[in-house]
Amino acid sequence: MTGSLKDIYRQRVLEHSRAPHNQRRTAAADREVTGFNPLCGDKVTVYLDLQDDSVSDVAFEGSGCAIAMASASMMTEALRGLPHDTALQLIEEFGQMFAADAEPENPRLEEAKALHSVRAYPSRVKCATLAWNTAEAALHDSNVQVTTE
Repeated sequence: MTGSLKDIYRQRVLEHSRAPHNQRRTAAADREVTGFNPLCGDKVTVYLDLQDDSVSDVAFEGSGCAIAMASASMMTEALRGLPHDTALQLIEEFGQMFAADAEPENPRLEEAKALHSVRAYPSRVKCATLAWNTAEAALHDSNVQVTTE
């Protein structure tokens, strides 16, 4: 990755962390799951509104580091409007970004590519994946708190 691309990605993470998209409680959430990262204190609650087996609305409330908040913001943008199974596949593809040294090709993950560089810091990967793992639990209709430990 070139230096200028790293700067662009760093800027995108800062923008999402300073002004997160969809940081709110949804009025019509069908599902609500909380995730917690005890290592750094990140906490996020994901709200999903499913209509006709698709994610019609997704939002979050939470607090934590810039990576966790930016990732939660990006997650809400990526999952909105997707069919249930496609949303689960996208979450899996996002997770693979940290397991393999390859950026995802799915256009829905374009913003999330900005988080790829945290792969070099395993403890920070937990920050980046917390909201996505919490959304996955919500899609599976789990009511158990998600934890990174």
